[in-house]
Amino acid sequence: MARVRYGARTEAEIAATRARSAGLPDIWSTGVVAVWETAPDVVAAVLPPPLKPTGRPLVRVNISKVDLPGYPLGAGSVAVAAAHGDQEGWYPLVMPMTHERALTGGREVFGEPKKLGEVLVERDGLVVTASLARHGIAFVEVRGAVSGTLPLPEPAVKTDFYFKFLPSVDGAGSGFDGDPVLVHCVRNEKVRRLERITGDVVLRESMYDPVADLPVRRLVEITIGEKTTDQQGRVVERVSAQDLLPYLHQRYDDPQQALDAPPEGSV
Repeated sequence: MARVRYGARTEAEIAATRARSAGLPDIWSTGVVAVWETAPDVVAAVLPPPLKPTGRPLVRVNISKVDLPGYPLGAGSVAVAAAHGDQEGWYPLVMPMTHERALTGGREVFGEPKKLGEVLVERDGLVVTASLARHGIAFVEVRGAVSGTLPLPEPAVKTDFYFKFLPSVDGAGSGFDGDPVLVHCVRNEKVRRLERITGDVVLRESMYDPVADLPVRRLVEITIGEKTTDQQGRVVERVSAQDLLPYLHQRYDDPQQALDAPPEGSV
């Protein structure tokens, strides 16, 4: 009988897939990073418990292009500074990706708030433009000119916070199938090129990606660089479904779909 492709994989095939994933070389990306101070009450408003604000109300946008062999990828995020107990890090609100393949592992394994979108990073001489767009709206744009070379930072360990969950099958009760979990995603980052950009950040109104609610009170820095990262995640605690439910809309363009049970007989 011909191979049935939806059929079970053999142990050898599963092991080979894992080996290919474990043996990937460093993948370098070129990215623009902008950091600014916003209103403290805004940062506090977007953090689900048990996350809390840090001592400084920072927002970070990361807009990158990744030259994967045969599979160029645009990747971005908009995150706010956050703390979980003594651990400080970043809580991403939206992570646009240009390909569905980049969504699957991040969303299903780590709980990352990834969505399909458009990611642009362009450099013409010293002039740099970068943006994140969805539904035809470039809701974040960073523009400016390279104004100098920066010293390379030492390899660093950085932490992102994610909530991993599944909406309830019947749309009832807590709204989730089981209690959500809080994930610490730890990244080891190495940088091989870094330059300063003198420019500005433009936030545009979007009902789907309302980052315009995180106004630029004081621009801290804009840089462009080349870096590589790896990441490992771990579940650190289960969180209250009732505490997280008011923030469910952060994950979906239409949160009603996650709250409503599907009609009988739907496919």
